[in-house]
Amino acid sequence: MNFTGKALLADGFSEALIGMGNRFTFDVAVYDYNKCIEILARDMSQEEAIEYFEFNVSGAYVGEHTPVFVTVGSTL
Repeated sequence: MNFTGKALLADGFSEALIGMGNRFTFDVAVYDYNKCIEILARDMSQEEAIEYFEFNVSGAYVGEHTPVFVTVGSTL
């Protein structure tokens, strides 16, 4: 894959960045969902971290290069 460098990065979650990917033809940053929650839970409860993250971070659409959040190692 060739990346154009247009992927948007989520502020404060550099420790959770696991790679880059594509959504259709758009470059996206890929983050570990659980690591993002761990990062937020340093300053708030686990429940508050999940609620904040799902509403303000993973639930936000900021354009075609919106980051993707995945649960690593999960099974369907």
